[in-house]
Amino acid sequence: MILIDSRGHGRSEKPRTPDSYAMKNIVGDLTAVLDAVGVDTVDYLGYSFGARAGLALTAAAPERVRSLAVGGGSHGAQAGAFDRLFFPGCADVLEQRGMDGFLEAWNSHRVFPIDAGTRAVFSANDAQAMAAYIRASDADPGLPDEALQHFTQPSLFYVGSQDGTRLDDTQAAAALVPNSELHIIRGFDHATTMAASTEVLSVLERFWDR
Repeated sequence: MILIDSRGHGRSEKPRTPDSYAMKNIVGDLTAVLDAVGVDTVDYLGYSFGARAGLALTAAAPERVRSLAVGGGSHGAQAGAFDRLFFPGCADVLEQRGMDGFLEAWNSHRVFPIDAGTRAVFSANDAQAMAAYIRASDADPGLPDEALQHFTQPSLFYVGSQDGTRLDDTQAAAALVPNSELHIIRGFDHATTMAASTEVLSVLERFWDR
């Protein structure tokens, strides 16, 4: 298993300029990691930003992806996506009030309170870097539908039933990929879907055992 902290996340560098988060750079990071560990092809798993990166990797370097499992992602243009996912003006809040202010504002806009695990993950990240990523995402045109229609890898798409526009985006992406399946995690939203670990793992195990 190869686990990565994508730029802006975890222990990786957290640049504070939007250009650093251009998707071509993210795909370059992924292929560089595979090259560094001497792996030609992978069964890719990614959630949210990791899902979007996996779709971009599959489009740019299909020979590196044996199978694709992605959750809560989107392949389309992302202008305003984070304002819809979190709350309007979320990048401004990150820049002006930091991560604590962002979490406070996000919690006030949510149906479900932010769970402790999600709060810990966000608190460990750099607010200015996250704002830069959001601004880069706003400018990202995404992938054309035709790119997904040319995927040949076995593909799994999963998403929470309460995940708003990401539910729509995931359903649309799954409908485009020829050899794909879709699983909806009932009663969960974008932040809580990964907490549905029993169901998610069961879906993944069945997919990988095919």
